[in-house]
Order: sequence, then structure tokens, then C-alpha cells
Amino acid sequence: MHALLSRLRGPGLVGHLIALVAGALSTLSFAPYNLWPLGMLSVALLYQGLKEVTPRQAALRGGAWGLGLFASGVSWIYISIHLHGNASPPLAAFLTGGLELGLACFFALMAWLWVRFLRPAGAWLGSLSFALLWFAQEMFRSWFLTGFPWLYHGYAHSHTWLAGWAPVGGVWLLGVLSVFMACLLSEWRLARKPLQLVGAALLFGFIWGGGLLLSYIDWTQPTGKRLSVNLVQANIAQSNKWDPAYITRTLELYRDLTYAQPPTDLVVWPETAVPILQSQGQYFVDGIAANLAEEGRTLITGIPVDTQDADGLRIYNGIMVGGSEPRSQYLKQKLVPFGEYVPLEDLLRGLIDFFDLPMSSFSRGPADQPPLQAAGYALAPLICYEAVYPDFATRLAAQSELLITISNDSWFGSSIGPLQHLQMAQMRAIEAQRWMIRATNNGVTALIDPRGSIRERIPQFQQEVLIGEVQPMTGLTPYLRWRSWPLVVLAALVLVPCTLRRRQPR
Repeated sequence: MHALLSRLRGPGLVGHLIALVAGALSTLSFAPYNLWPLGMLSVALLYQGLKEVTPRQAALRGGAWGLGLFASGVSWIYISIHLHGNASPPLAAFLTGGLELGLACFFALMAWLWVRFLRPAGAWLGSLSFALLWFAQEMFRSWFLTGFPWLYHGYAHSHTWLAGWAPVGGVWLLGVLSVFMACLLSEWRLARKPLQLVGAALLFGFIWGGGLLLSYIDWTQPTGKRLSVNLVQANIAQSNKWDPAYITRTLELYRDLTYAQPPTDLVVWPETAVPILQSQGQYFVDGIAANLAEEGRTLITGIPVDTQDADGLRIYNGIMVGGSEPRSQYLKQKLVPFGEYVPLEDLLRGLIDFFDLPMSSFSRGPADQPPLQAAGYALAPLICYEAVYPDFATRLAAQSELLITISNDSWFGSSIGPLQHLQMAQMRAIEAQRWMIRATNNGVTALIDPRGSIRERIPQFQQEVLIGEVQPMTGLTPYLRWRSWPLVVLAALVLVPCTLRRRQPR
């Protein structure tokens, strides 16, 4: 044990390799594997691996851990670049690896900061400061260069007792609690101090038991009648989605699948289900919506929205309530880099097919948009990637009785990416304690209840229609009311004094 600990904490290559493997272990804590103890073990290995190294060595170790996480956890990006971006395997691997290395830098920076400015001697303060700096890293990652808020540590606890804390502080609070406990558990020196060991046991009991008790609290209450919903999963191949020769077939398919079902209050089509501009396809949507309205049904669909202003033509990734007057629609704000817009467009356009994907010139929607209005209720719309931004999702959720997300995960094939995406949608439902309606092109289409449980679902890669019910909810969870500000304040109160009191020499 002593020899293993020395290798883990030592500055050599072995310690970096352990960190690399530990980062990969963390991926197994998320969907579809859900082996959450491995996530805590992974964090503990990184924490102990930073206890005796210099800041420069810490950056390498943190970067190695981050590379292990992202190389194993987001390798599905290769599929979209190679298969749908027509990049050769070497080029797709290079671009995917470059992204993973870039993301690993967030953990390199976190490790460097902790060792350089924070690393205290005590087990308690060391564990707490590490957990709060982890939160700061995740929050920074959700913002920097538009953000990549994927694989947050708290998602590993979507189905554990810790999930009871999600309505209180969101996925970030779950992450702080889990990282703190993982670090403290790795401090075996506590076993030599009975009082501290008892204190740690009591604290762990409070965290886990508190989460269980909180899961029984109804922060929100039902309002109005239950709504019947009809979610259409057309399972259209990504290669056909934007093919002009296939557009008519696509529209007919959605029409026929919809008309074949019994009447429901809401009919929901997925992201860009109508694969033509709104100016060209509005007649089709309004025609379907008018026919459905005769049966008391309301259509909600994804559609590219085009507008003309002083700067010329603008195209948005939109979701709209068909046939409503005044028109209720929402324009996506959080765009996917390269998939929906191209950074440094003047330099990159035309270099390779991946930088010229169909519909990769979307504009960003305004920040002050209201919720959708449908069937007499307010629905918080999240288009695809937007469902992975915790604080972003809270603004509209706090104004709404239901959550709705439409998506097209066809880009990522049969990889783990779509299942990770589904897990994040489940967390949004838990945080807001509201029902989530999730409609996708090829899966996973689902109805998620306020506890994050999937009540109904359509498996991936099946052409099918889901029919079920959702209950509108009113009231605010603490997280919807306060968002992440309490955690931000706590992080500042702990990290700033630690930084001022102790600075690790270079």
C-alpha cells in the first residue's frame, strides 16, 4: 500500500498514468453505465495524486485526468466529424483529439490552482477547498468560449440518494458533495483520530440521509389538469434530413404519423422536424395545426426560423406552437460550435466538409424570450444542447409549468452520447421538480417526471409515437429561486481566504 501511495503521489510518469486511467474510470459513473462509486474513486485518486507534487507537475496530472475523462466520455464526437462531416478517419481523430486535449486543460488549470494557491495541510479544509474549486472549474467550463457543460460530476448521482439535493442546489451541489466526500474518504489519516472519524461518519450520514429525506419534499405542486401528449419519433437518417429530394417524404411522414394517432392535448415534433425555412414551411405547419385544432390538439414543432433585418438574412434554430396567434415561438440561444455556427467562419469555411455542415450558419436567439404558450400553460423550451446548461435552464423553468426539450442526436449514432444527453435532461426535471417532455428524431424520446424517472420512452432508432400524460406544476424549488449563487458565495468565502493565507511556492 505504501509503495502504491508513493507512486500515486510521486511526480513521475506513473502518477500521471494513474491519473489518466482514473479520469477514464469517471466516465463509467455516468449513463449508460451508472457505476457512481467509480466516479468517487476517480476523484479520490486525482486528489491524492496532487498532495505532494509541484504546481507544474499538478498541471500535467490534472490534464492527464481530464484527458482520460474526455477521451473516454466524449469520443462520440468522432462519429459526427467522420460520418456526417465527411472527414477522413485520421483528420476526424485529430480534430476529436484536439478538442479532448483542449477540454483537459480545464482540469490542468484547476489542479495547478489548487496546488499553487490552496493546498492546505488539513484533511477537512483540503477536501472542501478541492470540491469548491471543482465547482468553480465546472462553472467556468459552462461559460468559457460559449461553454461545454458535459460530464459534470454531479450527474453520476442522478439516481442515488444525493439526487434529493438537486432541487436545493442543482447538479453542481451534487458534485460538490460527492467530490468532498470522495476526498475526505481518501484521507485515511482520519482513522487514527477517533473524534474526526466520528465527525466524518456523522457528516456523511447527514449528506446521504439528508438527500434521501429531501427527495420526499414536494417543492412544487400540481396545477390544472393533466395533459395528454403525443411525441413523434420519425427516425429519419441524418444523411436524409437535409437532402432536398427527401424533404417531401419527411413532411409526409410526420403528417401521417400524427394523423394516425388518437387525439391528445399536445403533439410534439423534434428539433428541425420541418427541414425547411419557416418562410417556406409555415403553410404546412399551419395547415397541420388547423386540422389538429379541430380535435382540440396543439402542435409544437422544431423549425428553422428565418428573418430579414438591416444586416441581411438571419436563420435561427427554432421551436414554435403551430397555428397560434400571436405566434408563440422560441429561438435557440446556446448554439453548438461547428454544428450550428462556425467560429472564425471567414477562415474555416470551405477548408473541409466538416466546416460546411448543413444548417451551420444559425444566429443566436435573444436572451429575454418568454416561455412557449400552449394548451393554456407556459412551457420552458430547451432546444437540444441547451438542456445541458444548468443555470441557463432555470430562468425559463421558473416561469413555466412544464419543461420541453426537442433534440436531434442522430449526429452521434449508437454511441453513449445520446444517453448522456438524456441523463442531463433528467437532472433538469429533478432540479425544477417539473415534468419534462423530450422529443427526439431517433431517440431517446421520453416523458420524465419531477423526480427524474422516465415514465414512458421510445427506444433509439425506432419509428414510433409515444402517447402519455404530464402534469403541469407550480412553485419554485430553492435552486430555481437562487440558482447557483449560494454555492458561488460559499466558494468565495472558502477559497479566497485560503488563497490569501497560504501560497504554495513555485
